[in-house]
Amino acid sequence: AHQVVSLTGISFERKSIIGVVELTIVPNSENLRLIRLNAKQMRIYSVLLNDVCQATFVYFDPFQDITHKEPKSRSLEVYSTHHLKAAQVTDPDANNGELFITVPPEGYSMIQEGQGLRIRIEFSLEDPKCGVHFVIPPASTDEDSQINCAHMFTNCYENSTRLWFPCVDSFADPCTWRLEFTVDKNLTAVSCGELVEVIMTPDLRRKTFHYTVTTPVCAPNIALAVGQFEIYVDPHMHEVTHFCLPGMLPLLKNTVRYLHEAFEFFEETLSTRYPFSCYKQVFVDELDTDISAYATMSIVSVNLLHSIAIIDQTYVSRTFMSRAVAEQFFGCFITSHHWSDTWLAKGIAEYLCGLYSRKCFGNNEYREWVQSELARVVRYEEQYGGIILDCSQPPAPLPVSSTNPAAATSNQQEIVHYFPIKSLHTVSPKYVEAMRRKAHLVIRMLEHRIGQELLIQVFNKQLALATNAASTKIGAGLWSQLLISTNIFIKAIFTVTGKDMSVFMDQWVRTGGHAKFSLTSVFNRKRNTIELEIRQDFVNQRGVRKYNGPLLVQLQELDGTFKHTLQIENTLVKADITCHSKSRRNKKKKIPLCTGEEVDMDLSAMDDSPVLWIRLDPEMILLRDLIIEQPDFQWQYQLRHERDVTAQFQAIQALQKYPTNATRLALTDTIESERCFFKVRCEAAHSLTKVANQMVASWSGPPAMLNIFRKFFGSFSAPHIIKLNNFSNFQLYFLQKAIPVAMAGLRTSHGICPPEVMRFLFDLFKYNENSRNHYTDAYYRAALVEALGETLTPVVSVAMHGTQITTDSLSTDAKLVLDEVTRLLNMEKHLPSYKYMVSVSCLKVIRKLQKFGHLPSLPHIYRSYSQYGIFLDLRIAAMECLVDFVKVDGRSEDLEHLITLLETDPDPAARHALAQLLIDNPPFTRESRSRLDKANLVDRLWLSINTLGNDTKLRCDIVDLYYALYGNKRPICLQASENTNFYKDLMKDSVSSASGGYKKSHDSKPPLPLSENLDNEPQERHKPGMVTIKRTATEAFEVGDEIIKLERSEEITVLDDPVNVEAYDSETKVKIHPADDEAPESHQITKRMKTEIYAEDDNSSMMLDVADSTRYESSYDESKLKSGEGLLKKKKKKDKKKHKHKHKHKHNKDKDKERDRKDKEKRDPQISRIQAREAATPDTLSSADSSNSHSNSPFGLN
Repeated sequence: AHQVVSLTGISFERKSIIGVVELTIVPNSENLRLIRLNAKQMRIYSVLLNDVCQATFVYFDPFQDITHKEPKSRSLEVYSTHHLKAAQVTDPDANNGELFITVPPEGYSMIQEGQGLRIRIEFSLEDPKCGVHFVIPPASTDEDSQINCAHMFTNCYENSTRLWFPCVDSFADPCTWRLEFTVDKNLTAVSCGELVEVIMTPDLRRKTFHYTVTTPVCAPNIALAVGQFEIYVDPHMHEVTHFCLPGMLPLLKNTVRYLHEAFEFFEETLSTRYPFSCYKQVFVDELDTDISAYATMSIVSVNLLHSIAIIDQTYVSRTFMSRAVAEQFFGCFITSHHWSDTWLAKGIAEYLCGLYSRKCFGNNEYREWVQSELARVVRYEEQYGGIILDCSQPPAPLPVSSTNPAAATSNQQEIVHYFPIKSLHTVSPKYVEAMRRKAHLVIRMLEHRIGQELLIQVFNKQLALATNAASTKIGAGLWSQLLISTNIFIKAIFTVTGKDMSVFMDQWVRTGGHAKFSLTSVFNRKRNTIELEIRQDFVNQRGVRKYNGPLLVQLQELDGTFKHTLQIENTLVKADITCHSKSRRNKKKKIPLCTGEEVDMDLSAMDDSPVLWIRLDPEMILLRDLIIEQPDFQWQYQLRHERDVTAQFQAIQALQKYPTNATRLALTDTIESERCFFKVRCEAAHSLTKVANQMVASWSGPPAMLNIFRKFFGSFSAPHIIKLNNFSNFQLYFLQKAIPVAMAGLRTSHGICPPEVMRFLFDLFKYNENSRNHYTDAYYRAALVEALGETLTPVVSVAMHGTQITTDSLSTDAKLVLDEVTRLLNMEKHLPSYKYMVSVSCLKVIRKLQKFGHLPSLPHIYRSYSQYGIFLDLRIAAMECLVDFVKVDGRSEDLEHLITLLETDPDPAARHALAQLLIDNPPFTRESRSRLDKANLVDRLWLSINTLGNDTKLRCDIVDLYYALYGNKRPICLQASENTNFYKDLMKDSVSSASGGYKKSHDSKPPLPLSENLDNEPQERHKPGMVTIKRTATEAFEVGDEIIKLERSEEITVLDDPVNVEAYDSETKVKIHPADDEAPESHQITKRMKTEIYAEDDNSSMMLDVADSTRYESSYDESKLKSGEGLLKKKKKKDKKKHKHKHKHKHNKDKDKERDRKDKEKRDPQISRIQAREAATPDTLSSADSSNSHSNSPFGLN
C-alpha cells in the first residue's frame, strides 16, 4: 500500500548505493508465513518486521545460470523452456520473487487481516551492471569539468526496478511512495512525485531530497537521476521542469519550447486533467533508448537536444517528447494488469501521440508515418512470425460449419517463436518494438470500427474511473481501476458504444499475423463491368493468415470516386462491379476526385475501361500487405491525380517496373510539382533513378534530374553554380538533400556513374556556401558524402587480383572521392558537424571503397572510431562497418573483438545498437558454412545468455543473435566437432600404416601434426569412405618489420587400398573418390586451387572434404576484389572423365612418378617467380596487417 525508499550513500567514486526500503503490505490472510519480493544484484543486510522482529531470508536468482540442468545442450529449443521457467519463478504477478522472507514465530501475532505490516530491508549495490547507470567522464586535466558532468540515472527495461531497490516489481501493484535521496551538496536528485523539501545534513556537506507520490503508481514507474543539472522551469507551464547537464541550457530551451502544446492537446482531446501534479524531463548521456517515461518524469537522451538551426532532428525530438507525455496518461497513471495487457497502454499512448503529430506536422506526414509503421510490422511478421498482442488467453474457437468441420481447427495453428512470448523477460527487444507498432495500428482499426469520438470517450471513461480511484485509500478496494486489461477494455467499449468487440479482439489481438491480398482486374466492355479477383495465396507463408471480413475497394472512374465493400470469405474472391461511367477517351471533361475537386486529365493513354485506377483498403483499416496489378497508365494517373500520399507512394513503387517515357514524365512532374508532399517528391527522385537505369539505351537529354536541380537551386546567371544555401523552404531543403543522392545512383550502359554526374557532385561540394543561412547544412553535406558513395562501382580489372593496391592503381573517380572524404574527415576533427553527421557518412563511404576493391580491406579505422569515448552515432556507424567487414573479409579475432565490445562496453546504448547490427547482418548463418563458425564462439554466446542475469535487454539481444547464427537447433559446428576423434584415429592409423603414404613437394617442411589442425577445424558427419585433405600451410617469420612467408602445399589421401597421392607445387587438384561410383550425386566436381592467390595471404586455406560432399573453406585476403572470387573454378566435363580414368589406374605408380617429375619441371619457373615477387615486396598490405597476428596459428584458425 505504501513504500519508503531511502538511498543514503550514493557514491560516484565506488559506483555504489547504500539504502533502506520500507514496504507496508496488507496481508490477505492471517496465515501468511512467506513473503516474496523482487531484488537483484544487491546485498541484503537485514530484514525487520514492524521495526522489532528480525526475519530470516533467502535470496535466489535463477537467471544467474539458466540452463544449469542441461548445460551442454546448446540449442535454443532447450534454452527457451528454461528461460521461461526462470522468468516465471521470479514473476511478481504470480506472487513470486528472488527474495524469500520467512516470518518468524514471534512475528505471527503481527499478521492480522487488513492490518498493515511494515517490512524494513537494508541493502547495498556495488558497481551495478544494469538498472542503474553511472556516467563518469574519463579523467582529464581539468578536474572541475569531470566532476561537473558525472551523473547517474536508473535505466530499467520494462519492469526491472528490482535492480536498484527491493520491491514488488509488478505493473499491477500500485502504491503511494515516499522517496529520500542523500547526495553531495552540489548535486541535484530528480525523482518521481512532488519535491517536499531539501534538508542539509548536520555536517553541511550533503543534502537530502524528499519526494512524495500521493497518486498510487507501480514500482516499475519509479526512477531517479542524480547530477549537477542545470534547471529550467517551463515558462508556459510552471508545473513542468527540465534538467540538463552543464553547458546545454541553450539547446534545452530550444528543444522543449513546444512541449506545453502537447499537454494542452492531450488534456483537450481526452477532456481530462493531467493526472499528476508536476512533470520533469531530465536529459542524460548514455541512455539506451531515446526516452523512457516514468510517473511524473521522463529520462531523455541528451542526443534529442538540438539548436534552432537544426531542421531534421526537430521532428524526431518533438514526437518522442510528446509520446512520453501521452505515456503519463496511459502507461504511468493507468498501467496494465499483466504483461499480456501491455499492448493497450503502449498502443493508446502511441495513438494519442499520432494524433498530436498530425496536428503538428500535418495529415500527409501522419498518413506516411502510419503507412511506414504498417510496412515495418508486415516485414517483422514475415521474417519472424506473427505478433500476438495478448497471449494470456487463446481466441474463441471458430464456429464449426456442418459442411467443412476441419476448416475451423486448421486455421488456428500455433505461432511458434524461438523465444517464449509469455514473459516480458524472455521476449526479443525487436518483438517488443514491433508489438508497440502493431498495438497502435490495432487501436487505429478500432477507431475506424467505432469512430474516433466514441473511442476517445472510452479512454475518457477509463481515466475518469482511475482519477476517482486514485483519490481513495487502498481499503476502499478501488485501486484496481488504475489497471487496464483486454477484457476491461472490451467491456468499456461495450458500455460506451453498445458494440461487442470480442470477435475483433480474437481476430487481431489474440491471434498473430496479417492479411496479404493480391488484386487483378479485367474490364468487360459488353456489360460495362470491372471484374475483380482478390486472392489470398500466401496464407501458408510465415506471418500471414487468412482474413475473413469486409474489404473496401475504391474505384476512381471518369465520373467520380466510388467505394465498394466486398465480403472476403475465401482465399479467392471474384466480384463484378458495374461501372458508373462510360469510356470517353476523346471528350475533354473535368474529372471529380474523392476530395471534391475537379481536375483536367489527358485521357489519351486510356483503354476502353472507364476506371482510372483502383485502390484496396485506402484507409489502412486492416493489417495487410497488398499486391495490386494494373497497367502502367493507371499507376501514372494515380500518381498524378490521387491526393492521398499513401496512394502516391504505392504508384511510385509500382512504376519502377515500367521504364517508359510516360513513366519518366510522370515521375519528373511529381518531383517538380510544389503541390506534392516533400517525401513523395524525394521518393519519386529515387524511383526515377531506377527507371533511368533501365532506359539507358533510349534515354535522351542530360542525366535525369540534373535540369530539375539546376532549375530549383542553380544560380540565375550560371546554373551549374549552386545558389547560396537557404533552407527556409523546408520542402525544397529535403529535395535538395535527396536529388544528389538519387542522381549518384545513375549508371551508363557500361555500368559506371556518368562523368557529368561526378562533375555535378564535386561542384556541389566546391560551391557549397552556408554563411548566410539560418539553418545548419550538416545534414545536406552528409547527404552529399552519401551521394559520393553511391557513385562508386566495383573495380573492373581483375588483373590486379594478386597485386598490392597502391595509390597508382586507384581510378580517377575513386581517387577524387577518397580525397574529398579524407578532407572532410580531417575537417570534422576541428569543426565537428551536428552529431558528427558528416563523419558518419564518410566512414560508410570508406567501407564502400574497400568493398568494391578500391582500398585494401582493413578494419583499423573502424576499430578506432568504435572505441568508448567517441560520440555514439559515430561509434554505431563504425560498428556497422565492422560488422560488414567481418561478414565479408573477417577473421575470427575480428568477430571476437565485436563480441567483446557487445559484452563489456560501458555504454548500454552502444551494446544494444551493436547487437541489432549483428542480428540484421549476421557474420554467417546456419545455412552458410563459414570459417568463423567455431565451437568457441558457440560456448561464448551460450555462456552470455545463461549468465547475463541482470541485463534482460542485452540477454534477449544475444538470444536473437544466437538464433540468427545457429537457428533453433544445436549448432552444426558442434555436431561436426563431435566426430573429431574419429578423424584423428583414422588419420593416425593411415599415416602410420602407409609409411610412403604421402609425397611432399620439393620445398616443403615437415608438416604439422594432423591432429593439431583437426582440433581446430570444423568437421561433418560422413559415411566412412575416403577422405582427402588439402592443406596449404603458411608459416610467417618476422625479420625486423618484414615478413617472409613460406608457401607449401600438400595433399594427403587416406585410402584402404595402397595410397596414391599427387602433389603439385603451384596448383593442387583436390580429388574425392566417391564411396559409391554409381551414385551421381556423390560425384564431386574436381576443383582446382591456385596458390598464387595465397602469395600475399596471411591466412592460408585449410579445407576438409568428406564423402557426403560437405565443404568448408576459408580464405582471408586483403588484396582481393571480392571474397572468394576466382578461388574455386569448376572444371569441364572432360575433367570428370579424366577423374574416372585415374581412379581405374591408381595402382600404376611408375607412370604417376614419371608424370610428377614432368609437371615439376614444367611448373618450377612459375613458383620461383612468385617467390621472387614476394622477396621484392615483402611489406605488402596483408603482411602489415598480419604483423600483429603473426603469433597466431599458421592456419588463421585462432
